[in-house]
Amino acid sequence: MKESRDTIATRLALILTKLNNGERFTVKELEIEFNVTERTIQRDLKERLSYIPLQKEKGYYFMPDYALGKLSFNDIKNFATLSGIKSLYPKLSHNFIVDILNSKINKAYLIKNQGFENIAHRYDWFESISNAILNTFEIEFEYNDKKRTVNPYKLINNNGVWYLLGEEENKLKNYTFSKLKNLHLRENNQYIPKKEFLDKIEQNDTNWFSDNIIEVVLEIDNTIKDYIARKDIFPNKKTIKQTDDKLILSTNISYDEEILGIVKYWLPYIKIVSPVYLQDKLKNILKEYLG
Repeated sequence: MKESRDTIATRLALILTKLNNGERFTVKELEIEFNVTERTIQRDLKERLSYIPLQKEKGYYFMPDYALGKLSFNDIKNFATLSGIKSLYPKLSHNFIVDILNSKINKAYLIKNQGFENIAHRYDWFESISNAILNTFEIEFEYNDKKRTVNPYKLINNNGVWYLLGEEENKLKNYTFSKLKNLHLRENNQYIPKKEFLDKIEQNDTNWFSDNIIEVVLEIDNTIKDYIARKDIFPNKKTIKQTDDKLILSTNISYDEEILGIVKYWLPYIKIVSPVYLQDKLKNILKEYLG
């Protein structure tokens, strides 16, 4: 008699639960528990659960320690969203995540990046600041040769570099994480996060957080136009004009260095149309370099 899909699904779910909990079992034990044949259990383990890294030792099946389900697929999705890689993949479905985690299948993928700042040596500080944010503790540190007391709101990674977003003297400011010195948590001093800052963090989709928003107009050469269109390089970009030869767009920035770094990387295929002071600043940088 053919089994129903519901019966199979229920049995597989129970077997997965056992494996996820670190249990070990034999085929015979599963036969008795589910009142099915040895052939059915063998098919469950070798075909229906083939994506699970099962191990067999002295007749007992089990999941290796590294694969035990401390994290669910939803946890993996949340991590992908938080770390900014969710949009890297076409679809983070259950089956696709299984493929990525499968060492035999993931050989089909190779992801290259432009590099990330290595802060492994400051893991303790990273963890301390995370703890301070979650518990609303004030923190103290030295930055640019000045001692500061800050209410930390967020750790932000922008283009591979980590920054601390915090409130100092009633202003929301950015601090380069690697430049912090003499960090100290003031666990006896808690702060109340300001709603206007939380709203600003939630709504501001620029790469930085600042009251100083600068609109920049750029001319993109046709050579890299398609690449720029595919990648989300410029925050709040708007297309002003598009021809066969070039693309004119506007973008919002908070600091000159945000746009200057990108333009320098893509020279001579990107030109700053406005504001004029940024044109002059770039020219002076290039003159000093050539000199």
